[in-house]
Amino acid sequence: MLRGEASWDDVDAALEQHADFLRRFVAEQRVQTNEVQRCWMLLPCLLELSRRTGWSTFDVIEFGPSAGLLLYWDRYRYRYDAGSWGDDDAPLELRGEERRPVPADLLELRPVVRSRVGVDIDPVDVTTDEGALLLRSFVWADNHERLERLDQAVEALRRDPPSLVRGNFVDVLPEYLERRGDDALTVIMQVASGGYLDEPERERLRAICARAGEEGPLAVLGTAQPDDGSHYYWGLRLLVWPGRESEIVAHGDFHGRWLEWL
Repeated sequence: MLRGEASWDDVDAALEQHADFLRRFVAEQRVQTNEVQRCWMLLPCLLELSRRTGWSTFDVIEFGPSAGLLLYWDRYRYRYDAGSWGDDDAPLELRGEERRPVPADLLELRPVVRSRVGVDIDPVDVTTDEGALLLRSFVWADNHERLERLDQAVEALRRDPPSLVRGNFVDVLPEYLERRGDDALTVIMQVASGGYLDEPERERLRAICARAGEEGPLAVLGTAQPDDGSHYYWGLRLLVWPGRESEIVAHGDFHGRWLEWL
């Protein structure tokens, strides 16, 4: 339907005409839900990392980035109750519902991303029309605002594509941590992707981060089950080394539509 080869006005005909393609697509294609609105709830957490650690330069590694839209969180503009963040001429502006407001002093911080890389089992190259179409296909058809945000983010990414590495994050991460310098804070981000690891992989990941945290500055921003055990929203957890300080600093909607700062 996104190609114009079918219509919602006659779904039965579309299912019949494209049955072979649909069977193959559903059986073989991994789902990629790269919702750029999530950056709106991640930004305050990243600013909080800067405040807590004193670092103003980040090297960012994302686990399961899909096309890498979240890796460009510093390129977008944001609106919060206490003010805005980002350049006036940013290609995309994000806003949402604050159930408990983001502190105004956080929005004064301006950390700089020195490098960014994403590691994904099956990364999506949205610099190609086929890749962009694939990502659009995972947005529900009636979510017009999500499609519009996605298109804007894709156009912004095409100006300066991120480095995307195909592979298992747990296998690839040690190589990047070994190459890091001591003049920036290495920030690992995982949004929803941690749930796809089995328990042995989670244990390996914890051990890798613990060793790296003993050797140099490291932080992890990840989505987690909230402390109250809710399964209806995320807890946004920060882990910071040295010391392995761990705290859920906010609750957020799965697609970044609302945020409750804690």
